[in-house]
Amino acid sequence: MRTINSCWVMMSGMVVAMLVGLIASSAEGTENAGITEAEVNAAQQAWCDGLVQIGKLYKDGGDYRGYAAKMIDETYDYKDGKVFFKPTLASGKNTFRPTREGALSYFVGGNKDFPEDSGFALKQWVKVTYDNNAAENGIQIHGDIAITMGNVYLTNAKGDQVVVDKTFVFRRCQDGKLRLCLHKSALPFEPGQ
Repeated sequence: MRTINSCWVMMSGMVVAMLVGLIASSAEGTENAGITEAEVNAAQQAWCDGLVQIGKLYKDGGDYRGYAAKMIDETYDYKDGKVFFKPTLASGKNTFRPTREGALSYFVGGNKDFPEDSGFALKQWVKVTYDNNAAENGIQIHGDIAITMGNVYLTNAKGDQVVVDKTFVFRRCQDGKLRLCLHKSALPFEPGQ
């Protein structure tokens, strides 16, 4: 009996050591394949630049709708996953935009299923910037998921600026690119209004 117990303890120890090794190597692989802050910042900047470009194309008579569709495909995960999208000015039955069609309508309007949309990107923002100021740097990275929280600053041609509170969650997609799987934005709360 003593020999069996000794063998069992020795085998249990080996199994535990193997599991610890597997967990450690798995964690190292996740860390090495994880998202970087530079990638997150680049993805946010691409979103900002895309918004400006849609408005510029609209103003210049270019294919703003085609560009907006491409921008959505490049920045949102509608193709491979699900997207939780609550745009700043969306309300009523179309508050949430789980489909690519709903996102496109929000940015450029013209869809009978979303009659309230006038095209947020068609306001012709000339400068769009962001910060991640909800915490020390406002970015949390968890393997293939990155969360940001802060503000987006939208400036029109007159120099007027609108500030929007935003939360973005990016995930690394099958092609290796970061895309939004969650986008929540709202106008800041103003007491007394």
